[in-house]
Amino acid sequence: MSNFNNLLFGVYPYITIFICIVGCWIRFDREPYTWKADSSQMLNGKGFRIASNLFHVGVIFILLGHFVGLLTPVSIYHHFISTADKQMLAMVSGGFFGVLCLIGLLMLIKRRLTDPRVRASSKTSDILILIMLLVQLVLGLMTIFVSMDHLDGSVMVLLGEWAQSIVTFQGMQAAAAIESVHIIYKLHILVGLTMILMFPFTRLVHVISVPIWYLGRRYQVVRQR
Repeated sequence: MSNFNNLLFGVYPYITIFICIVGCWIRFDREPYTWKADSSQMLNGKGFRIASNLFHVGVIFILLGHFVGLLTPVSIYHHFISTADKQMLAMVSGGFFGVLCLIGLLMLIKRRLTDPRVRASSKTSDILILIMLLVQLVLGLMTIFVSMDHLDGSVMVLLGEWAQSIVTFQGMQAAAAIESVHIIYKLHILVGLTMILMFPFTRLVHVISVPIWYLGRRYQVVRQR
């Protein structure tokens, strides 16, 4: 196993996760008022709702599919579905929601870049994260075509072993698991890891925002005159 592969897929994941956790902690503690999505809907709402809904529905299902698909051990899902059928399900559902997400994302990028008011209020990080999302989404859709060359699900097993080894702190084993997979899968993983690295420094932090403070505050008393 090459040292470069070991660094990218055995060490880099932990660097990105560490920076993400510490960065989010520091930002939430020191700059809580920046912890928001910075919505531009009020500047121009035309077409925003459909674009946002397509993007968010697509990305939520994609993330859930990745989470369940990669982190569920073979010994568990084999009670319900074979590896080959699981791969076909991933290709079909991932392709469908990936296309929905792509349409919504392209609409959001067009709006962000071409609407004068929205563009003027955009940060460099806003545009950069949209471009990275587009690259990541295109790479993900490209993996569907690569997966057609091995419908037995063997590569999906390797990718699952990588993800499960990472979360169980077996970085060297994780790197070895995917050393032989197609470059498209590796690029998809690397862009995803880089987005985790950038997470605390962009508007993406709103993904983990939950209004839990409302549960502990007192009721508002409203009296009539």
